[in-house]
Amino acid sequence: MHSFSSRLIAWQRTHGRHDLPWQSASAYHVWLSEIMLQQTQVATVIPYYQRFVASFPTIAALAAATEEQVLAHWSGLGYYARGRNLHAAAQIIVEQYGGEFPRQFEQILELPGIGRSTAAAICALAYHERRAILDGNVKRVLARYCGISGSPNEKVVEAQLWQQAEALLPQSDIASYIQAQMDLGAMLCTRSKPKCGECPVRSDCVAFQSGRVSELPTPRPRKAVPEKHSTFLLLMHGNDILLEKRPGSGIWGGLWCPPQFDDEDAAREWFVQNGMTASDGERLEIFTHTFTHFKLHITPLKIQLTRKPLRAAQPGSVWLDVGEALGAAIPTPVRMMLNKAVRGEYL
Repeated sequence: MHSFSSRLIAWQRTHGRHDLPWQSASAYHVWLSEIMLQQTQVATVIPYYQRFVASFPTIAALAAATEEQVLAHWSGLGYYARGRNLHAAAQIIVEQYGGEFPRQFEQILELPGIGRSTAAAICALAYHERRAILDGNVKRVLARYCGISGSPNEKVVEAQLWQQAEALLPQSDIASYIQAQMDLGAMLCTRSKPKCGECPVRSDCVAFQSGRVSELPTPRPRKAVPEKHSTFLLLMHGNDILLEKRPGSGIWGGLWCPPQFDDEDAAREWFVQNGMTASDGERLEIFTHTFTHFKLHITPLKIQLTRKPLRAAQPGSVWLDVGEALGAAIPTPVRMMLNKAVRGEYL
């Protein structure tokens, strides 16, 4: 029987993905795609990737941009620390490596936002080095093929998966093999409804042969998702809205948001303290935004100002036309609210 790797490579040549915009590209483009693909589907990433590369065609261009410009391009992708780390890493690459992406695995691993699997993927796909990866797709493929039970997020299980990932590496065609693993996980060996009948390695896949495909990989124990509540103060003057820049760390770090409060009373108190006069506030429809670890129930409180303060309420805040604000670095729920404002639903 042909080896696991040779069957995967042969399958990838015929059935895999060959038209992804970052394939056969430079280390910069592979790095960018790998960061964007963390926690995010390929179909979602492609338009973001294309806009990003158009605006920042080189590492030097990315390093020279402001964080605000980078986050504006990231807006809607989520997990914004990825964008901040990407920007910080680009500046390090310009300072330490003359703008050329480093070639050594250890150097790549030291860059912000890059872990073992991402560094290995860059080395394998851009430099054709013989290195194993272990992203979410590959964890699922190997857990099933090798019959490894236990949650892949547990250290002991992850160590077993790394051991298998290393052991199954071919001697050549590394880039094709790594792409094949990712394609198999994305196209056939999916989390639900896997297409085992089309799989090139089903003949010796432990999960398939033992009828355990639906059990592996072992799901992480489900925890109750915490629920939080927040009031967003939509301060409007005509078509202008007040936005504040959030601190660099934490949720939506470095992005622009309307002033945010634990409840409506705190929002109204802040409004009065800042000496603003307005028509009565209007409580708008509550909506829920789901994060990885919690749900946030957002109450938009819209207040139409009768006069606009001469300056923004606090340092780090700004008045922007709603249309202009939509082009800024704003999180998805804020974009939803502003889109409603543009359509006249909140004005």
